Amino acid sequence: MKKLLLLLMAAAIVLSLAACGGNAPSSQSPSPAADAASPAADTPSSSTEFSEPTEPSLSSKGEEDAEGEEGGSSSNILIAYFTAAENSGVDAIASASFTTINGTAVGRLRAVADMIQAETGGDLFSIQTSVVYPADGGELINYASQEQADNARPELTSHIENLDQYDVIFVGFPTWWYDLPQVLYSFFDEYDFSGKTIVPFNVHNGSRFSGTIGTIKELEPGATVVEDGFTVSEQTVAAAQADVAQWVEGLGYK
Repeated sequence: MKKLLLLLMAAAIVLSLAACGGNAPSSQSPSPAADAASPAADTPSSSTEFSEPTEPSLSSKGEEDAEGEEGGSSSNILIAYFTAAENSGVDAIASASFTTINGTAVGRLRAVADMIQAETGGDLFSIQTSVVYPADGGELINYASQEQADNARPELTSHIENLDQYDVIFVGFPTWWYDLPQVLYSFFDEYDFSGKTIVPFNVHNGSRFSGTIGTIKELEPGATVVEDGFTVSEQTVAAAQADVAQWVEGLGYK
C-alpha cells in the first residue's frame, strides 16, 4: 500500500510540472513593435542605402549592358535601379553604408539588382542623374526632404537606348520619406512603359514599399505593374539571394 501511495504522489508531481512548463511564454514570439516604422524610418539616414560597388560585382555582363546601351544582348528583361551612391562621386568604402558581397563593397540596390540578374539573365541599367548627392547621411536626409518639398525632377544623364527590346522592366529604388526618390519621377516621366510589365524591387528602413507601387501605377497607367514586388530591409540585403531566387521563380521569370 505504501508503495502504491508513493507511486501515485510521484505521478501527480510530474503532471504538475508538465502543466507549468506548457504555460511558459515562448522566447521566440515576435515583438508587436519589431517592424514598427518611426516617422523618419525611411529617410535616407546614415544607415540607408547609398553606396556603390568599387568594381563590378555578381554581374557577369559587360559595362555596356549595365549602362543600358546596345551590346548585342537578346534579353527581353531590363533591370533598372537607382542608388544615390552611383551619383555621389565617392566609392563604397567612403560612403556611410554598404553591403559586402563576396568580399566586395556593393551598394544595396545594386546588390539586389545583381541578384535579380543572376536569376533572370536580364540587362542592368543604372539610373544616373546630374545631381551629385551628398555622401554624408545627415546631409542626404535633408537633401532628399528638400527635393520632395520642391517636387524636383532631377535631370537624367543615362538613357535606355533600346527600350523596344524589353518587355519586362524591373525597377529598383530605396524608400525615401515614404516615397519614391524624386529621380524616379524623372525616370517615369521620360519613358512610356505602356504594354510592358513593371516589376518593383525595393530596399527599405522600416515601411517596406509604403505607397510607392500605387504611385508607379499612376505614373505608368498603360503598363502592368506587378504588386508582388520584392522588398528587403537594408539590414539583410547581403543574405537575400535565396529570397530573390524564390521570388523570381514565383513570378515565372527564372
